[in-house]
Amino acid sequence: MEVTYWFLFPISIVIAWLANGAGIGGATFFSPLFILALGLEPNVAIGAALVTEVFGFASGVTAHARARTIDWKVAQLLAAVAVPAAIVGSITAGLIDANVLKAVLGFGLLVIAVAFIRHRDNHEADAAIARGDGVVQPAVERRLVTRDGEVLEYQLCRRHEGRWFAGVGGLFVGLISTGLGELNSYALVMRCRIPTRVTVATSVVVVAVTALAASVTHLVSFVTEGGSDISTVASVVIFTVPGVIIGGQFGPLVAQRVRGETLIRSLGWLFLVVAGLTLAEVVAG
Repeated sequence: MEVTYWFLFPISIVIAWLANGAGIGGATFFSPLFILALGLEPNVAIGAALVTEVFGFASGVTAHARARTIDWKVAQLLAAVAVPAAIVGSITAGLIDANVLKAVLGFGLLVIAVAFIRHRDNHEADAAIARGDGVVQPAVERRLVTRDGEVLEYQLCRRHEGRWFAGVGGLFVGLISTGLGELNSYALVMRCRIPTRVTVATSVVVVAVTALAASVTHLVSFVTEGGSDISTVASVVIFTVPGVIIGGQFGPLVAQRVRGETLIRSLGWLFLVVAGLTLAEVVAG
């Protein structure tokens, strides 16, 4: 292992802070960072990003659990589909050409960026739902009382649609390390109007267990193939893992204090830049 990547430690704290606060996978930041800044091969970068994400989101899970904002039932429903899909995606990633993986990652980030930039919190629609104006209430009602005493009541709707999004997101986690948290946010917030705090916390749980399955599959592949890949991953994660463990503890503060629309749209512009750089490298290569 090398100490060349020491600068990743402070960067990882910031990334985990943002990722856990928005409920999106930290690998969405780490994969392009490892490819563009460190020059790692896409498959190695994705594997290292997933290992890092597991620890960051595991830290985030403990923080959100203390805040009592996790809907464990919803997390279980989504993870049951996302985990096997991620394993399939991880196995497939090892069979795809490096430039193709870069292109897929770049276009994936571009789609996420556009969706985030166009995101709206829809306060008026949420208020109408709270009043019951013209809304047919689904059969399943959920209620959480957070640690700070806030009562969150909402409906669990479109369960089959949510599982479908989780399956597609899990597949992309295995392939390019990102997509699940973003699709979860769309399904839970935009389609089902579940409060942002609950969506973020629940998504963190789902992404954590899915990233664990995907990262283990990637690591097994690295060990089986031999070579320097596993050593490179170790040299990276020795600095990123401590950083994301620290940063993950601040995620609930972001979800609680920063308006969801502001955070999501800001990340969208960032992903747009990263997507452009990633696709530019593919063209230049």
